[in-house]
Parts: sequence; C-alpha cells; structure tokens
Amino acid sequence: MNSNWYKLILKATKVKYGKNLLLKGAPVIFNKFGAELTIGENVTINSSFLSNLVGLYQRTIIVTRTPEAKIIIGNEVGISGATIYARKSIIIGDNTMIGGNTKIIDNDFHPVDPEVRRKTPNNHMGIRPIEIGENVFIGCNCLILKGAKIGDNTVIGAGSVVSGEIPANCIAAGNPVRVVRYLDTNEAKV
Repeated sequence: MNSNWYKLILKATKVKYGKNLLLKGAPVIFNKFGAELTIGENVTINSSFLSNLVGLYQRTIIVTRTPEAKIIIGNEVGISGATIYARKSIIIGDNTMIGGNTKIIDNDFHPVDPEVRRKTPNNHMGIRPIEIGENVFIGCNCLILKGAKIGDNTVIGAGSVVSGEIPANCIAAGNPVRVVRYLDTNEAKV
C-alpha cells in the first residue's frame, strides 16, 4: 500500500501525525470519533513481515476504542508489529523502541468477574492508563498491561509481562517483570 494514500486515511479519521512518518507495510490504525490519537515526528511503524527480521506475527495495530481514549506517541519512536489499544490513555515517550509483536493494552477487554462478564461482556472492565518514558527499549513479544509505568532509559527484556511501575535507568525482565540491574548513567557513552 502506498503510504501517502494511507496518510490521507489517517487525516480523515483525525489522526494527527508529525513529519517523516514512515509506514513499512499497512498498519491498522483506528481512531474512535472524539478520541485523541497523535503520532510524533520521525516515527517508523513496521507492519510487513520483512520490515523487522525478528519475525512479525501481525501488522501494527493502534486503536483508540472509546471517545475518551488517548494515545500519544512521541518523536523518533519505532514500532514493529505491535498492538497499542487504549480505552483510557497510553503515552509513549520520545526515542522509544517497541519490539516486534509487543502488546500494550490499558484494559482487561472483559470484566474479570464471571457473572458480570456473562451479563455485560464489554462493560465493567478494569482500565488504567499506561505511561512509557523516553528512550525506553521494549524487547520483542512483551505484554504491557493496564497501569504500567516505565521510567526513562529503561530496557524491558524480551517476553516480559509488565503490570506495575518500573523505575528509570534499569533493565527489567521476566513474568512478572522485575528489575535485573540498574544502568550506570555516568559511564562514558560509546
């Protein structure tokens, strides 16, 4: 798909995007009427199998599901075959890299209580905003759940499940995610 045509679709659905948006393949981007979906400058969205050789299982999916939802993606962000799905708020800081097949979801999709789920499967679910700091690297196949907050410069190891707060300047990995070590921010940069 020609990305210039796709950018016209983004404009028609009130998706705001900055200069040099690079679409490799055809992502699925849906902005609910009344919601806010903003993509910064110099963002790359990989959505084709060969656009990231980690092995993408799907195209990138970015969805604001309710009129109150907000997704803000900063400048210089890279996204590969990820799902970013908001009913409330997902904010991704500048210079963040989101690894292949990662899911960032600020809600439970359905109520946890079985009786409530049976009666109202699309209501009464847990919803909490997600904040991802600047210069974060999220490895492939991660799951970032509602209420997650990831500090600046942090690395989230491949396959991790994040549901709480992860501080800045560390490496965190696992299920559930835990801090493996802190980064020495005073080291000479290569």
